[in-house]
Amino acid sequence: MDSPTTRMRTPRAAGTAGVVFSLLLGAAIVLMRIAIPSGNPAEAAVAPDLRWAVRLALEIVPFAGIFFLWFMGALRAHAGEGEDRFVATVFLGSGYVFIATLFVAAAAAGTVLQEAGSPTAFGRPFAYTVLSTYAMRMAAVFAFSTSTIARRLGVFPRPLVLLGFAAGLVLLVTGSGLPWIELVFPLWVLAVSLHVLRVNLRRPH
Repeated sequence: MDSPTTRMRTPRAAGTAGVVFSLLLGAAIVLMRIAIPSGNPAEAAVAPDLRWAVRLALEIVPFAGIFFLWFMGALRAHAGEGEDRFVATVFLGSGYVFIATLFVAAAAAGTVLQEAGSPTAFGRPFAYTVLSTYAMRMAAVFAFSTSTIARRLGVFPRPLVLLGFAAGLVLLVTGSGLPWIELVFPLWVLAVSLHVLRVNLRRPH
């Protein structure tokens, strides 16, 4: 059985992991947008002198996924044992699928470094479709389920709950329709993580 000290440290680790994830994923998205600055990323060629940005983004994504798993696990610890099993299942499922699709998109994007720059090459549009159509939709479901659990248990303030629903709605509806829309998810995770950190720093040891 875990000691009280271990129980209190778990949510604090969740906040830290969430902050690191949001910074890493945000950096990867920015790097990819730098490498493909305009137009549809699925149809744009990567400039030879900016391939370093793609390489660095691909190196960052696996670590972002690792920290997201820690963030998921410790968020459940922060919510406690009163979570609804149905919503918790959606929470876990959407989180796992998000990580899986993020890794698939990163692996496909890696083929950009071997392609000759043809707009019709397979890797670039496939990676962009997986990220914008599937990964971001799963991120939306994750934001919805997290906010639903937080609202029922009262572990998030009302503005943060509303922010989660708004972020999920934007990601679900817009998808790839707006440039830089992918940054909505890491920004929301950052807001949640900072709240969790602030709450747990105030707890007495």
